[in-house]
Amino acid sequence: MEEGRDPVREVTEAVCDGLRQIGDFSYAIMPKEMAHALGDLKKSMLGQIRCLIDWETNWIDERVAGGDRLREEWREKCQSTPADATSGPAA
Repeated sequence: MEEGRDPVREVTEAVCDGLRQIGDFSYAIMPKEMAHALGDLKKSMLGQIRCLIDWETNWIDERVAGGDRLREEWREKCQSTPADATSGPAA
């Protein structure tokens, strides 16, 4: 019994194989030392980008937590303030 073919998957695999071969060719035309140095440089740059994304993610988490703290402080201050003081002077 023949398994069902998935034409989308076959096309995707063919495209990925083609791109993989183009990548291999682009490094094969360089001298070995240069290809390895370029690969190391690209990996280093991606590592720095990853560090930057991690830093940004942590910064956002800290700001959201700080906003939660401020919101809670404001809520406590509003609850402890008498109603007359917040309504302003009587006319």
